[in-house]
Order: sequence, then structure tokens, then C-alpha cells
Amino acid sequence: MSRRKRVLIVGGGIGGLSAAIALSQAGCDILLIERDANWRALGAGLTFNGATARAFKTLGVLDRIVEAGYVHGTSRVCDRFGKVLVESSTEEVYGRDVPIMGGILRPVLHRIMQEAAVERGIRYRTGVTVSHWCEEPDAIRAYFSDGSEGRFDFAIGADGLMSTTRQQLWLDAPRPQFTGQGCWRAVAPRPVNVTTSELYFGTEYKAGINPVSDAEMYLFLLVPEPDNPWHDEADWPELLRTKLSDFGGHIGSIRDHLGSGSLINYRPLETLLLPLPWHMGRVLLIGDAVHATTPHVGYGAGLAVEDGIVLAELIREGASDLFSAFEERRHDRCTAVVNGSIALGRLEMEGAPLANQRTLSQEIYDVIREPVF
Repeated sequence: MSRRKRVLIVGGGIGGLSAAIALSQAGCDILLIERDANWRALGAGLTFNGATARAFKTLGVLDRIVEAGYVHGTSRVCDRFGKVLVESSTEEVYGRDVPIMGGILRPVLHRIMQEAAVERGIRYRTGVTVSHWCEEPDAIRAYFSDGSEGRFDFAIGADGLMSTTRQQLWLDAPRPQFTGQGCWRAVAPRPVNVTTSELYFGTEYKAGINPVSDAEMYLFLLVPEPDNPWHDEADWPELLRTKLSDFGGHIGSIRDHLGSGSLINYRPLETLLLPLPWHMGRVLLIGDAVHATTPHVGYGAGLAVEDGIVLAELIREGASDLFSAFEERRHDRCTAVVNGSIALGRLEMEGAPLANQRTLSQEIYDVIREPVF
């Protein structure tokens, strides 16, 4: 009987947790480390499409996500006042019992993934980072910030857009690039008549809402910010109210109830697409550490979840050159989503006709719908 592969995963976010669960299911012995001693999830809500739900089902966590979040079968395109212009089809396209769209609070999703990892007996350590690496003939040795060390068959850097792993090993790697847009997010009570996602067009900004639980919904607003200004957190409620001033419908109602106690988040949109190879020796980068996209098609988390599942599938298949096989499977798909999302944001900033934006969005979704595993 062959020895279990010992794998170090750096980063305890959605990508790292997904890889930990998938590789554990493939028989690997996992150690996951997370720099945050409290292992918290940052952010507000998360919109996911059917391909992401399909990946969650493969991991075995979809039922919990459906129970804790909110899923539905349509999306609506509205004018700035909330009048419905287009409603999507409810046709099943991602597989039996796989919802077309959904939403969930990020901290809730994070808790579900943590619980699933713990239930599998996955070892984890928090408040720890890798200080440096040492490549050996048949292993990678990691030296940790607490003075300990470990020896592994391979390691995965799933530590996000500002990946320390990437900075340590890819000395000439490109840095994340600002796209010219900023994204505002807020969580608000969900009225009973908000049962699907809605996108609002008709101003220089694009806004949307999506239910994330029986009681809550999530608002996003994409705005052009060519100078990439910094906004003081204390000013966020008033700034967001001002930027939403031209909207009506449900978004207008959310705006009118924003205050100092509202859960609001703002960040400039940055992307990264690392040229191949995505591995250095026995260390592989996944998720936002290597292919960070914008939220335009709601698939950043989906790509990260897929990464871990594909890697586990290749291990089961006995791929002789694991990392090269992974890159071959993932590069084109991830590149299409990242570049397509950037192009969609560019169309928004240029004020392109809605029909053009919808055509490009459909092209990206055609890629996303393709079977992965």
C-alpha cells in the first residue's frame, strides 16, 4: 500500500479549505496553516452561480450552503428604478439538484467549510506563517514562524491576492493590477418579495442585489475610480448613500436605511494572472494567489474551489507530472474568466450599450458552464 501524500496548504480561506477537503478525500495527509490567529472570514456577501454550486456539491458541502444561504433559479436585469427589463431562464444547466444561482454571507460559508474540514480530521494551525522554504530531493521543507518545521511531498499556496508564498518564491512575479473600478458591498434585511438576484443599469454605475439568507440580502455597486482613492471607513455610509442616489426600487430602499451601524465594505478591484508555470519546485499556487478575478460574473470563489477538486482528481488518476497536468487543465479556463471579467468591467466604465455587456457576459458564462470534473 502506497504512503499517503503529505501536503501543506498555506491559507485558510475558501480556496485553501476547498483544497484541504478535496485532497483529504483523495487520501492525502493535510496540514493547513492560516496566518490569522482567529481564522476569520472578511467581507460581506458572496454571490455564486451554478458552476460554483456544482463544485460545492462535489466537495459534499452544498446541502449545508443551501440551508444556510439562499438559492434561486433566475436573475433579473432592471433599469435604475427597478423596472424589470429581462428575466433569465430557469432551465437546469449545471446538473440535477444544482441551483442556478445563490448567495451566502462570507463568514457563514467560511464556517461551513471550516466545519467540513474539521470533520474530516484535517490538521490545522492558526497564527502561523512560513518563514522560508527549502527544496529537498524528494520533499519540500517549510520553516514556520513559530520556530517549528515540517517536511511535505508538496505544498499549496492558497494565500490570496497578496500571497506571501508567491512573493517568497516568484521573485519576478507581476503585482496585482488595479482595474479602474471600485466595489461597494453592503448587507441589508431582505424583504419577502426579494427572491432572486437583480442587476440595475441606467446610470454610470452598475448595482445589484442578491438574497444571502432567509433574513438578509447583499448589495453591490461597481463604480469607476480611475485615481484609486482611499476612503476612510467612517465615511463609507455617506459615500455609498451618495453613489446610490440615482437608483430606485429595492436599491433605493437599501440606500435610505444605510447608517453607521450598516455592514458596508469597499475595496478597489485588482486582478492577477500569473504566467505559467504556476509551480516552483514542489510548491503550487492556486486561487487568487495565481488567477485573481473581479466579481463581474461571480466566479472568483468558484475558480478557487475548482482548483482543489481538479488537483485531487489528478492525484486519484495517478498523474505522473501532477503540477504540469494541473496547469494544463486549469490555465485556459482561468485565463478566459479573468480576462473576460476585466473586459466586462472595461465595457462598464466606457458606458457601452447594455446589449454589448450582456453578450460578453454570456460568452464568459458559456466557458463557466463547461464541465470541469
